[in-house]
Amino acid sequence: MDRVLAIIMAGGAGERLQPLTKERAKSAVPFGGKFRLIDFTLSNCINSGIRQIFVLTQYKSESLHRHIQEGWAISSSGLGDYVYCIPAQQRLGMDWYRGTADAVRQNLHLVRGKELEHTLILSGDHIYKMNYLQMVAYHKMKNAGLTISAIRVREEQAANRLGVLEVGQDYKLVGFEEKPAQPKTIADAPDYVLASMGIYLFKVDALTEALKGTEDDFGKEVIPRMTGKGHDIFVYDYEKENRIEDFVVEVKEGKRKKILVDRTRDSSYWKDVGTIDSYYEASMALVGVDPLFNLYGERWPLRTYQRPLPPSKCVLGGMTPESIVSDGCIISGGIVRNSILSPGVVVERDALVAESIIFDDVIIEPHARIRRAIIDKEVRIQADASIGYDSEADKRRGCAISDTGIVVVPKGMDIGPV
Repeated sequence: MDRVLAIIMAGGAGERLQPLTKERAKSAVPFGGKFRLIDFTLSNCINSGIRQIFVLTQYKSESLHRHIQEGWAISSSGLGDYVYCIPAQQRLGMDWYRGTADAVRQNLHLVRGKELEHTLILSGDHIYKMNYLQMVAYHKMKNAGLTISAIRVREEQAANRLGVLEVGQDYKLVGFEEKPAQPKTIADAPDYVLASMGIYLFKVDALTEALKGTEDDFGKEVIPRMTGKGHDIFVYDYEKENRIEDFVVEVKEGKRKKILVDRTRDSSYWKDVGTIDSYYEASMALVGVDPLFNLYGERWPLRTYQRPLPPSKCVLGGMTPESIVSDGCIISGGIVRNSILSPGVVVERDALVAESIIFDDVIIEPHARIRRAIIDKEVRIQADASIGYDSEADKRRGCAISDTGIVVVPKGMDIGPV
């Protein structure tokens, strides 16, 4: 077994996701009903057999620490399995983490002296499934000091947003630009670029050498410097190399047989939900008949903290067509259409929720109407109130409006009729 330590960067403020990140770190933002963003990276680690994990936290990390403690308690000192949260501690001076490279540099003591071969550095706020051991095998085959995972993205989507990689024929890195205005495209696909996924696999000695400087960020500073000095850096083509094979199981139930199939369509899916609009788009895609990202596969289970709640129920004519409904919800005569309900949501008589994401413990009273909205935790939508129908009225209430008109109701608000 390869000796791999995972370090997950989970200290980001997520300013473009305000107000969802007003009281929580970006990695702690709910997604898909009962999950949080960091659950997808953690699930990838556990499913890949990587069970030595440090989570570096900083910004408003209380709920993130609690979520990991309650939902990811795999620690076993005898077996060497653990998920530990490491808050910023000003170990190298008076500064908090100034960037990704500085965060790892301040915690190099966690890597030294552990007989590790490789360190896997990950982001805690991306949506994807990945077998990291396939990347480790590729990294060892190339005898690379650093391997960077990349995905093909349309040129206009990468411009000013993502790090862009330039490779030779053997996928050796020859150039790196962080968020360029005019990215260099792929020779055989001129409309696309190879974009960095923020996934770095270092040999331990290469990581230690790379962090001898004072640079703050891997993408902006460390990797361009390493590229210029001719280090053995290779690019892992995520769409080409990552495979989560079809998993077909025949289950006998008396005289009947049930076939369970895990689709592989999402094994090349990757999403940075860094803005309200990208977050909303990725969430709404989950409720489709054949979503690009599948929450229901058994081959690659997604883990999270499970609140001890009863099953959800629809009563008095309540309906939830084309929706995801988490545990503990009560739809009492209301209609929920093309939406996602997190745990503990109540939708009362003749209320309508359409194309919306509702976080935990929201109460939607009779005759309320909600459309194209994200409602944060513990909000109360009073009887006859409307959200998403009058943007000026929503702004006056203190709601945020995204570029495409998605209304975001901050946590704990009490919304009455206009």
